[in-house]
Amino acid sequence: MPKLVFDEQQIKEVIDRIVERTFKMDFSWDWPGGVAFYGVAEAYEVTGEQKYIDYLKEWIDRELEDGLPKLTVNASSLGHILLTLYKVTEEQRYIEIATEMAEYLVNEAERFDDDVLQHTVNGDKYDFPEQAWVDTMFMAGYFLLRIGKLLDREDFFEFGLKQYHGHEKFLQDDDTDLYYHGWDNLAQNNMSSIFWARGNSWAAITMARALEYVEVQHPSYMIIDGSLRDLQSALVRLQLDNGLWPTVLTDQTSYPEVSGSAGIAASLLVRGKLYNSYIQKSIQGMLDHVKEDGSVLSVSAGTAVMNDEQGYKDVPYKRVQGWGQGLALVFFASLLKGRNIQ
Repeated sequence: MPKLVFDEQQIKEVIDRIVERTFKMDFSWDWPGGVAFYGVAEAYEVTGEQKYIDYLKEWIDRELEDGLPKLTVNASSLGHILLTLYKVTEEQRYIEIATEMAEYLVNEAERFDDDVLQHTVNGDKYDFPEQAWVDTMFMAGYFLLRIGKLLDREDFFEFGLKQYHGHEKFLQDDDTDLYYHGWDNLAQNNMSSIFWARGNSWAAITMARALEYVEVQHPSYMIIDGSLRDLQSALVRLQLDNGLWPTVLTDQTSYPEVSGSAGIAASLLVRGKLYNSYIQKSIQGMLDHVKEDGSVLSVSAGTAVMNDEQGYKDVPYKRVQGWGQGLALVFFASLLKGRNIQ
């Protein structure tokens, strides 16, 4: 397989522009900031830019002045940033707050079946009883693996693994190996049964990251690796000529969506050189969608499990979104790191 070719200095400059643009956006304590700032933390890891940590610390400290806001599954994504700040600053309060968030997920958050977390978001008007959304694999499952490994808390770690296995059980389609967006346990169906690009991105990138934390001797390793392997094999065959993926994966006439494409492409890096030809196309595709001011373009708006395929195709993609900024940073940072586990 050909070696990846890119200008490292150009990628670093693009990362810096995206980070600067991200901190010109306003976020509340919820998942848009959680994903955006996870990308910033990834950027810090590969560049060592102290200002990225300074930005994160300033935001988190300001948000926590009045105490920890209401806890939900999606808002748990901000725990990722607390873990990074703790490791960098060694300030105990960050890990204490992250632990409180993990305790909430393990002991209090709504769940069904075998401890599969129910999708919950901030805002009382949104209620999804006994629904599993693929987003949870990143927002909560991956966070629990990280904090469980950091603190040697087997209860956190194993509950995080349950999220991977439960969401695979309900969301990965046996025929296509793609992930559905959601599952309604009360109705016993996948609702509109759409294979959504960003949803498959959540699954792919968090399974790829999980393999960095799960020992190969653990039974979960092969379960996650097998699910990811089959998912990636299906995804690469759906890549568009411009290096991106369509927002409805099975409809190549639907618009190319950048946040999902970023997560998918980043996940491919765990396979060594196997998928280099696809990643190479994604590099240019991603660069083509970053403005000079660091805005990441063609990112779909926040998306519920829509009623039908047309609903996904009609989701607007005009605005700059925190998750678009964050997942783009994850891709570019992963590219610099050469995040291969083989």
